[in-house]
Amino acid sequence: MRDNPLFDDRDIALLFDEVFDLPALTALPYFAEHDRATFAAVIDAARRVARTALYPAYRALDEQPPRLVDGRVVVHPQLHPLFRQLRDLDLIAAPRPVEVGGQQLPLAVFTLATAYLMAANAGAYGYLGLTQGAAHLIEAFGDAHLRATYMPRMYRGEWTGTMALTEPQAGSSLADVATVATPTAAGHYLLRGAKIFISGGDHDLTDNVVHLALARIAGAPAGIKGVSLFCVPRRRVEGDALVDNDVAVTGVIHKIGWKALPSLALAFGERDDCHGWLVGEPHQGIRYMFQMMNEARIMVGMNGVATASVAYHEAVAYARERPQGRPLGAKDPAAPPVAITAHADVRRMLLRQRAIVVGGLALLVRTSRYADLAHHGGDADAGLLLDLLTPIAKTFPAERGFEANALAVQIHGGYGYSSEYPVEAWLREQKLNSIHEGTTGIHALDLLGRRAVAGGGAALAAWSRAIDQTRARGAADAGWAEDLGAARDLVLSLTRELAARGLGGDSEGMLAHATDYLDLFATVAIAWQWLELAAAVPDRDPAHRAVTRACAAYWFATELPRIHHLAALCRSAERSFVDLDPAWL
Repeated sequence: MRDNPLFDDRDIALLFDEVFDLPALTALPYFAEHDRATFAAVIDAARRVARTALYPAYRALDEQPPRLVDGRVVVHPQLHPLFRQLRDLDLIAAPRPVEVGGQQLPLAVFTLATAYLMAANAGAYGYLGLTQGAAHLIEAFGDAHLRATYMPRMYRGEWTGTMALTEPQAGSSLADVATVATPTAAGHYLLRGAKIFISGGDHDLTDNVVHLALARIAGAPAGIKGVSLFCVPRRRVEGDALVDNDVAVTGVIHKIGWKALPSLALAFGERDDCHGWLVGEPHQGIRYMFQMMNEARIMVGMNGVATASVAYHEAVAYARERPQGRPLGAKDPAAPPVAITAHADVRRMLLRQRAIVVGGLALLVRTSRYADLAHHGGDADAGLLLDLLTPIAKTFPAERGFEANALAVQIHGGYGYSSEYPVEAWLREQKLNSIHEGTTGIHALDLLGRRAVAGGGAALAAWSRAIDQTRARGAADAGWAEDLGAARDLVLSLTRELAARGLGGDSEGMLAHATDYLDLFATVAIAWQWLELAAAVPDRDPAHRAVTRACAAYWFATELPRIHHLAALCRSAERSFVDLDPAWL
């Protein structure tokens, strides 16, 4: 594999300094011990490990996934030193408070640092991301025993963690969780049930894996209201020893991508000896788990951006060096062929990839910054915007990132269709992002059916104000600013119209085209980022300024007009698939 920058450092610097001014977050007390230099050092360290260690190992880890040997998962030997390097970055607890072992690092800075790691090797990074989310659940809702026993080891990377939600019969329907937890006189519960698609559910990188699992206490109410959250280690602590906790691997899922991170089927309690400890209050498991799921959605969104980015940079390098054909209008058939970047359609595909990648990256950093302002600055609008944008920040990079990855394959031509070049692997990896942490359809229903209309549209009002701030900043590009304002108004009017249908009892008429609504909203959200980027990019690097503004021009000219067709579909409640009888298929 050739050297790959993973991300354009100029874009990272633009977002860090010019667009979002992340060093200004140090004005908040929670981040006051930091400065620009410490933020930059974190990003630089992650960038270095990503480029020099994680990325060179990607092909080997993709070709030789973890194996199930005598009931235990064994990972590729190269992953052991890589995991130690990842752990030594001290990123697992980095955004968390100092008193629990964290650095109180802004999530926006953390997001930029981990972007490089995900682009280099998303599967290898996944162990850290999942552990962070699981440890944070224990920090937020666990009792003193759980916090002392598990949280420090997880935040240090000595043990890893998972989210054990999905069950074979339930899939995404968490209301149908069937794992049973029976209370004991000793204070713990005995769990029995099956989980599936548990990423990182077993491995030989550490001597313990801690599952944050959903289960139903015996006799609990049916549905969501009866689901509780439990801490279920693979090996439980008894005195100074770790003993087997009756958590068995029953199968390894053979995935098309993310192969460094095993996806497993697990059985709890086959010997009636699986101990679990209640996290928080009974029957509040779904509410608690949404903390981890929302954090994971930002992570999956960044995975989508990162996987599209590494493929984009590979496509640029290939296109610059691949000679083929001659320019349009060339008269001499004996003239040497030119690099395929000389062909306008190749440049179109490269520009489209970059518009998706950098626009998505800006949206993820913006969303992360809203989390910083909401959680540590008491900014009410930031909290509303974080809630509103999370489904878009997860789904846009996954859906459009897949398109960007497909363009990278297309640019490679026949070589893109072969395993000798890495772009096919990243196309495989990207597909998981539209499935992980809620499918696109689920997020579409959530966006339109809950987040956009909650509180009488308070989040949309905050979003409208944020759009106007960007339009004022981008006033020099009056045409784009006007187009963005009109697009914003279309989202607002369409949302009101669809909400009225729902309030009138026509939930199907409101939500049947929720996926089109999500596509529309995301297209406008990325136009918002491109106006911001175009306004902020400085003159000191003419080439970077030119390509940034070319991406903005491309998005406003070719993508933003699509929203009128999407709005028409939503308004018409077009019924081709609604009325479809599955028997016809």
